[in-house]
This record gives sequence, structure tokens and C-alpha cells, in this order.
Amino acid sequence: MVRKEYPYLSTSLDDAFLLRFLRARKFDYDRALQLLVNYHGCRRSWPEVFSNLRPSALKDVLNSGFLTVLPHTDPRGCHVLCIRPDRWIPSNYPITENIRAIYLTLEKLIQSEETQVNGIVILADYKGVSLSKASHFGPFIAKKVIGILQDGFPIRIKAVHIVNEPRIFKGIFAIIKPFLKEKIANRFFLHGSDLNSLHTNLPRNILPKEYGGTAGELDTATWNAVLLASEDDFVKEFCQPVPACDSLLDQPLLSEGLISDAQCDDSMRAMKSQLYSCY
Repeated sequence: MVRKEYPYLSTSLDDAFLLRFLRARKFDYDRALQLLVNYHGCRRSWPEVFSNLRPSALKDVLNSGFLTVLPHTDPRGCHVLCIRPDRWIPSNYPITENIRAIYLTLEKLIQSEETQVNGIVILADYKGVSLSKASHFGPFIAKKVIGILQDGFPIRIKAVHIVNEPRIFKGIFAIIKPFLKEKIANRFFLHGSDLNSLHTNLPRNILPKEYGGTAGELDTATWNAVLLASEDDFVKEFCQPVPACDSLLDQPLLSEGLISDAQCDDSMRAMKSQLYSCY
């Protein structure tokens, strides 16, 4: 389908790479193809985020403790991405650097077949986030980020748990919510300072003690080392000249399911359920 409909799309056609998109859309070929096109379109349309995207360029963000991945998965096998916006000092670097670090982490996580199948959970701690800091996350940034997560990246977000959110978070969420699909919006859980509420969703044995868990202190150094050890892979993927592709640059980010049925042969459709069972 890529060769026929998007012959000039500069993309890998390796089975392992394409399986990410098929799994993310439960082997619906039309939706998987649109996700692949969106994935590359996003990377070309936001150069501030995707140019020179490599761990060594983001050492300030990584050293700040802004994000990490917990060492243990939840009972469903989902990795837990922990984000702490209070660790960001806006005078040190722009908010797009945080977005780059998140994207870098997602790219690393999605290399695992288990993550492709099981998805991830996000744990966001908004303790100490002020109005001035929240103002950096305006509608433009919100729309871009949510567009990528919903329609431009092959990952399943199973839940977003917000803890220690201040009153101003209602304003932040009001900015975000119009861009969220209903299914994703229903996966947001606001716990405030009630860690018992959090523990009904994420068990204490996988959480660090900062969140009432028994898995020791929150460790950011280990995940930083994982990313930095992948420097060469990210240089190869994100730091090479990208061929111009006018059709992609001019095309808005499309929601899934907008491709014509004619683009997928009936014989391929008949294999969908078997493939989904196998993978």
C-alpha cells in the first residue's frame, strides 16, 4: 500500500517497523497506513522538535529529572512514563525541549514488542506548577502534542494519571480537552494528593516512595543511561538530511480512518483477523 499510494514517502519498510503501526491500529490496514503517513508528516512539520533529535542534545532536560520510566511495568504489562513538570525551569530552555525528551522516550519505548502490544501509562506530577509555568503550554503546543500522540505516533496510551495537580490544572485541562478524542479523555484520572486513589490503578509495589510506593526512591539516572546509550540509533534516524516531500508538508494531520477502502485489497483484508491473533 505504501509503494502504491505513497511511492515517494521516505520510510522504512522493514516488517518490524511496520508492525508498530499495524499493532497500534489493531491490524486495520487503512488506519495503520494513515498513522504511518501522519508519523512522517509530524516529523517534517515541526522542525523545532524533530531536528537533531538525539539524547546528547537533551542532557539538560534529562539531568533535571523532568521525566523517567519506572523500572517495573503495571499489572497489564504497561511501562509507566513519569513526568514532573515542576523540574523544568523555563529560563533554562524552552518547553519544546521537554517535548523532544518525551518523544525521544516514546521512540525508545516503542522499540519493544511488549510495549507495542500493551501500551503505556503516563504518571504526571503537577506539584508546584505555577500559572506562569503553565502559560507556556498554550493551545498551539497543546494541539501539536495531542495530535502527535493521538494520530501521529504508533503507541497506545492506556491511562494518564495526574497527581498533586493545583487549582490551575483545571485551566490547563480546559486547553487540552477540546483536542482529545472521547476515548482518550476518558482515560484521564485526576487524583490530587490522594495517593490511595492512585494506588487503586497503579499498585504500590511498582511505584517509588515519592508516590506512596515500595519500589525505592525515584530513579532517573537509569533511564537517562538507556537513552544516552542509544545515541547512535537516534543520530541515524533523526539527524540525517530528510528528502523534501511537498505532499506531506502540505497535508494536515488526518485522523485515522480517512483513507479510501479502495486502497486495500480484499485479499489483504481477509488476513486481518489471523494476523492480529498471531501478533
